[in-house]
Amino acid sequence: MPATLETMVDPIIEAILAAGKVVMDVYNSDFEVFGKQDASPVTEADRRGEVVIEAALKQIAPEIPIVGEEAKSEGKCPDVSGGTFWLVDPLDGTKEFIKKGNDFTVNIGLIRDGVPVMGFVLAPALNKLYWGIVGKGAWIANTETGKAENARPIATRKADRDNLVIVASKSHRSPELEAWLAHFPTADHVSIGSSLKFCLLATGEADMYPRLGPTCEWDTAAAHAVLLAAGGRVDAVDGKPLGYGKDLTTFLNPWFMCLADTSFPVPPLEA
Repeated sequence: MPATLETMVDPIIEAILAAGKVVMDVYNSDFEVFGKQDASPVTEADRRGEVVIEAALKQIAPEIPIVGEEAKSEGKCPDVSGGTFWLVDPLDGTKEFIKKGNDFTVNIGLIRDGVPVMGFVLAPALNKLYWGIVGKGAWIANTETGKAENARPIATRKADRDNLVIVASKSHRSPELEAWLAHFPTADHVSIGSSLKFCLLATGEADMYPRLGPTCEWDTAAAHAVLLAAGGRVDAVDGKPLGYGKDLTTFLNPWFMCLADTSFPVPPLEA
């Protein structure tokens, strides 16, 4: 009998914490940096973390195929035409990881019919775990002890035009983004790496996150689910909800906009 979303939560938390430990073991070592075919960096943490997560997911829900970033980069990708699949990014924010920053994440997202329905985002260097089930709620927990403790619900906030906080990427500031940000000249800007940008909206610490640059579906799926579960929204450049399984060859996303307050009007992104 297939597991329900609710019954999968505890074993997935256990799996992502195990992957986080592996990632931190590498982080605290003298690790090597390799290059993928697209010249993006990869470390042993990416590879080892994905192995841990994939093994666990195959035990938790063997019927659900897994698209992992590292496996896909090596040409390995299962048939996900059935519409339900995992998207796994064992280390989002590899550049921050390499620079010994702390805002990198481990990500597990579940997709059904193009929509993220459940997601888990671990920031192992910050000892924070976020997760959400769309329609059920979202939570944050502390992980200093290696377990998820002091779990409490999180939710987005209503936007105040006079006190907006906009999240922007540390390493992807384009002229197009700067032009869009000019619509809100008095807003405060917060820079943070990886999928934590979504999480700042989900916890009510920020209001919007415009992404006018390249991402892949495994970069966004888990945190997208957390934000949806917390009350937010993610729209593609055409104004429609950002979907998944769009291109099963590249898994590329278009530009998108994350909103904490789903009723707040924002200017369109210009592709």
